[in-house]
Amino acid sequence: MIGAIRRAFTTPDLRNKLLFTLGIIVIFRLGSFIPSPGIDYTKVQECVASPQLNSGGFAMINLFSGGALLQLSIFALGIMPYITASIIVQLLRVVIPRFEALHKEGASGQAKLTQYTRYLTIGLAVLNSTTLVATVESGALFGNIQGCTDLIVNNEWWGLAILVLTLTAGTGLIMWLGEQITEHGVGNGMSILIFTSVASAFPSSLGAILSEQGIDVFLIVIAVGLVLVALVVFVEQSQRRIPVQYAKRMVGRRMFGGTSTYIPIKVNMAGVIPVIFASSVLYLPSLIAQFFDPQTGWVEWINTYFTRGDHPIYIAAYAVLVIFFSYFYVAITFNPEEVADNMKKYGGFIPGIRAGRPTADYLSFVLSRINFPGSLYLAFVALIPLIALVLINANQNFPFGGTSLLIIVGVGLETVKQIDAQMQQRHYEGLLR
Repeated sequence: MIGAIRRAFTTPDLRNKLLFTLGIIVIFRLGSFIPSPGIDYTKVQECVASPQLNSGGFAMINLFSGGALLQLSIFALGIMPYITASIIVQLLRVVIPRFEALHKEGASGQAKLTQYTRYLTIGLAVLNSTTLVATVESGALFGNIQGCTDLIVNNEWWGLAILVLTLTAGTGLIMWLGEQITEHGVGNGMSILIFTSVASAFPSSLGAILSEQGIDVFLIVIAVGLVLVALVVFVEQSQRRIPVQYAKRMVGRRMFGGTSTYIPIKVNMAGVIPVIFASSVLYLPSLIAQFFDPQTGWVEWINTYFTRGDHPIYIAAYAVLVIFFSYFYVAITFNPEEVADNMKKYGGFIPGIRAGRPTADYLSFVLSRINFPGSLYLAFVALIPLIALVLINANQNFPFGGTSLLIIVGVGLETVKQIDAQMQQRHYEGLLR
């Protein structure tokens, strides 16, 4: 492994791509510590270090921003607006025929969809930054801790406008940095930045467990983490390969087809998206409740059952939502009828299954059977931080579990595969055996 890494850095072209990627990561992390204009940075640091801090529903956004949200830096919104915009554009393909037609056009259509995603990202960034500024001004960002309500120095309209503009520009810059990695670096730029944000929280989370729980619990957490990483790698690499054969056909004077291949159906086809959806849906009630009287009956009920992650009702609702969104997302992203039509168009068939509608029904049958254990696996991984919260009183950013573990393993595997592919092109052994 060490020798493969050394060979990667001794290859000029690949070394330049790796160094460029590392340079963008450094810039991204530096931006996470630059305070936004008009923010009392000293008071913000005191609030972040407060033992009474409970980020609650902001934990997910803070995770994807690499801790920049609670720091109120210029990159406070992180990559979350782009993730939301990408998911929205992908979902709109189901209801807007124009988007589906662009998706099928190839590179030109994908370029237009990417442009729409950029515009929507900026729009969502304006909305999110306005909401964040209002939340900071009301003191709800830090759970209404005493002394954390006057963090904005300039409360004039133009001061707030500059703050919103800065946060929006920060999101635009992050989006541009991610695209630069995709074009000139190694791996998918947005995924690399998300990976960086999540990985940056590991040292502080492990350090907090070590200082608060002791060396015994710390070693148990490390051992459990290694087992969970191995489990996630095993499941993420698992797939059902449906064999496909292509009949021979004449095109002009040349013979084509006659080959055998397969359709890979992963156990976890939805990735980390269902966990993000479920977390966002469960966060909405607590967000709405912040703007009403805490003594109101329904507000008190939400604060009791849906604000803290250690309540059985919250845990059960979280698991059910993860399973539901796993089925929902796979249903809108994998179309068995489209796959069957494409196979029939090019003379492909599954052995023992007739082409056309029977093939689509067979793919739907296989997909539903595989998605069941995949959704249970996602629910289990998503509940790991909540179980840790109950057992060892760890915070909700428990490193080995939920979105953090799925992102770390998923992006890590994909990036290593891309580096390995580039090394294979240069006749090197590569990172993988």
